[in-house]
Amino acid sequence: MDRHFAKALLFAWNKPAFREGLQHLIDLDEVTSLLATLAGDSPHGEAQQRGLQLLRSALESDEIRRAVLLLIDDASIREAIGQGLLAEMADRPGLAGAVRSALDDPAVRREIHAALESPRVRSIIWAAADSQLRDRKWTLARYLIGLMRHRSFRRLVRGVARHGVLREAWRDWRRSDSARRH
Repeated sequence: MDRHFAKALLFAWNKPAFREGLQHLIDLDEVTSLLATLAGDSPHGEAQQRGLQLLRSALESDEIRRAVLLLIDDASIREAIGQGLLAEMADRPGLAGAVRSALDDPAVRREIHAALESPRVRSIIWAAADSQLRDRKWTLARYLIGLMRHRSFRRLVRGVARHGVLREAWRDWRRSDSARRH
């Protein structure tokens, strides 16, 4: 998980409305501790793996998944996530703005709901995330191609693309790849 994204989530997590929506479903202190670790400068693989496992178990629970998805429908929570993204991704304002714009789009939120309600899509997402953690780029590419077979995921990709998320992510990846080479 990208530490900037973890910091944005931590920012939203500290908003009372966000925490109140989940407090009866999960251990809030464990999540707070995990997000703080992931938001650090160099989260170790164990913390990333633990974060992935927590997220996976949360989204596999119908009640928690639906509660989280309802929270992104709340304008104040989206505002908190957007503020966190802009603050934590000051070096990538285009990407932060594109993600914020996509989250504000009701059509994109509907596609997020549809994609995450599909057990098949969720299983491919987890496999891809695990592959990314293990730095298996070709395996990750295979999973992403598998996701494109699902209509809800294709619609989600088109939705975020309309807001420039893919373009900005590509630019960011190219900048970081170029910096690694030099």
